[in-house]
Amino acid sequence: MDRAALALDVAREVGFDLAGIAPLAPPPAAERFEGWLAEGRHGSMEYLERNRERIVDPRSLLPEGHSILCVGLGHSRPAFALPDGARVARYAAGRDYHNVVGKRLEKLARRLAAEGFGGPWRKVVDAGPLLERSHASRAGLGFESRAANLLHPEFGPWFFLGELLIEEDLVPTEAPVPGSCGTCRACLDACPTGALFAPGRLHAPDCISYQTIENRGPVPRELRERLGDWAFGCDVCSEVCPFGAGTPDLAERFGAHPALRDEGLVSWLTVGEDFSTRFRGSPLQRPRRAGLARNAAIVLGNRPSEEGRRALLRALSFDPSPLVREASSWSLGRAHGADRGVRAALERARGREEDGGVALAIDRDLAQ
Repeated sequence: MDRAALALDVAREVGFDLAGIAPLAPPPAAERFEGWLAEGRHGSMEYLERNRERIVDPRSLLPEGHSILCVGLGHSRPAFALPDGARVARYAAGRDYHNVVGKRLEKLARRLAAEGFGGPWRKVVDAGPLLERSHASRAGLGFESRAANLLHPEFGPWFFLGELLIEEDLVPTEAPVPGSCGTCRACLDACPTGALFAPGRLHAPDCISYQTIENRGPVPRELRERLGDWAFGCDVCSEVCPFGAGTPDLAERFGAHPALRDEGLVSWLTVGEDFSTRFRGSPLQRPRRAGLARNAAIVLGNRPSEEGRRALLRALSFDPSPLVREASSWSLGRAHGADRGVRAALERARGREEDGGVALAIDRDLAQ
């Protein structure tokens, strides 16, 4: 067996569904990525700009390296919702994929070493400085879609990517995967905010996933109603994709995190110093306590309830984060503005609010 085939076999033996080999070289989409950065489409994700040189030429990540072993792990499951109906992106419903994929990559590296693959190696899972979809497409794990993700005939868009940079110079697979988007534009037409503004082109600041995960500030008011039920991430473009249907149910691989299985938006809005404990091992730690509570407040404004009204009033008065108080004010005005008690509570909150930005927001909510 040649060395490339051996490496791919070992990758599948340690549990990856997909495996391919790409050269450790600038990815095909490097120029397009630089243009996307230059247009400011990345929003506040400054780490992309800081790591630009390494992203467009990953050889600096492992100077001795020659190959990227690209792997994929399916995570498809039925649509996931909290007990109160609020939605969370399917990939985030269970254990943090960074840990799951990362540990398997480490196991893969050890197995390859046992097979005589010597030299240094480096693992990358999502957050690392790689254009992983471009490298994975080159390695034959799927094709890049109009929704700016990677599609595979069996797993659709529902699979995680990981990369192992290794020293050995392996023959790239570069096997094209059958399928294409053709003339389909379902994802572009269904995007709730128009973030997919052209085939394969995403304006991150308009994306619900960006706003609920990456954005550390207030969600723009013009986007809040369009968040709908989405409290973390968004699956709309994947759910309407023909390749997204009929995929295997792999929910048992990652399970369901207790903070999602047993809790709802009110619990998320009121979470305090125990945030890290309650969400340990979950991707939902990414927006931090204030960001997740902000998301919960906005969705409670889009899904009015009496329990939600009470929780929003408490957050407006007592939450330590201006981000959460501002979102709570908006939701109270949107969902319960006709309630005289709510208006009085907003007026009282305005009188004691020390943060200028929140005070102006309450003024706006009272006026509307």
